[in-house]
Amino acid sequence: MNKKPGNTSVKEELRLMNGDESHLPTVSASPHIRSHDTTTGIMLDVIVALIPSLIAAVALFGPRAFAVTAISVLSCMLFEYIARKAMKRQNTLGDLSAVVTGILLAFNLPSAIPLWMVPVGAFIAIVIVKQFFGGIGQNFVNPALIGRIILMVSFPTAMSTWIGNYVWGGGADAVTSATPLASLATIFDGNDFSDASFAQLPSNLQMLFGQTGGCLGETCAIAIILGMIYLIARRVISPIIPFVYVGTVALIMLIAGCGSIRFMTAQLLSGGLLLGAVFMATDYTTSPINSKGKLIFAIGCGLFTSVIRLYGSFPEGVSFSIILMNILSPLIDLATKPKPFGYFKEKKEKKEADA
Repeated sequence: MNKKPGNTSVKEELRLMNGDESHLPTVSASPHIRSHDTTTGIMLDVIVALIPSLIAAVALFGPRAFAVTAISVLSCMLFEYIARKAMKRQNTLGDLSAVVTGILLAFNLPSAIPLWMVPVGAFIAIVIVKQFFGGIGQNFVNPALIGRIILMVSFPTAMSTWIGNYVWGGGADAVTSATPLASLATIFDGNDFSDASFAQLPSNLQMLFGQTGGCLGETCAIAIILGMIYLIARRVISPIIPFVYVGTVALIMLIAGCGSIRFMTAQLLSGGLLLGAVFMATDYTTSPINSKGKLIFAIGCGLFTSVIRLYGSFPEGVSFSIILMNILSPLIDLATKPKPFGYFKEKKEKKEADA
């Protein structure tokens, strides 16, 4: 029985014409561009990049910094295992994402925080933010930052008690009264950018090496920069977000400080700006995909951070700004979606003629 015209498959027609189909391409479902990178490998690179900051935290704040980090990591791993079991999902501890979340959460906490509060932040980050939305790749905001924000709102005193620097002579029991960001807010409110107003602040060199108060992972700028260089060299992150984010804050602070370089550099080296720009704003899941979207995302983070720092009730604005831009990230992706190859926008005149 002969086949009806038009029913012959493409492969069969090519076979009839060429007599050989061994060289024919295999059609499969997308994606067609594949990489040898794995989630575990990427997370391992992030952990390696975080090691300098962990070493600096232990050196600067003493053994308690390691204790806070260890409890945070173990809590995140435990909550991820329990949540996946309870939801009858495949175990994902092997991808190391819970370890990264635990380290980042710890780096956003002061060394003086009561240890029992750390698992509270870990539960919020892993169970509420990550697993309730489907696990890795499904959360719409950064888990570690939400954990920090909830702890900051729930326990403001514990989250704003800064232990004196362990290495620089402050002693393990010394409590500082203000971070550089609080002092910078006072300087801005008083509109006094003279050299005398900056006398209460550590020097730029001191802030570069961590001789200041703050959370575990944000004080030593040198350690964060080393981690950034490693991630960029390994092509784990794009330099667009950290460079544009920090650059936007630098420009705004230079204008707000009436051209004061000291005010601008102190803003860049204080608080969690560098930590957030390098390790949290660059999160694959919660940041835009293409370069144009990353640029818009980074500028937005810089604008929100600057506005909150200058005019908000909190001296720090990094966590809030990244979370706000995380929420806007899908819209940014939609607005910056590249046109398919060969696509031409239909002319308006043609539409009107057809109508």
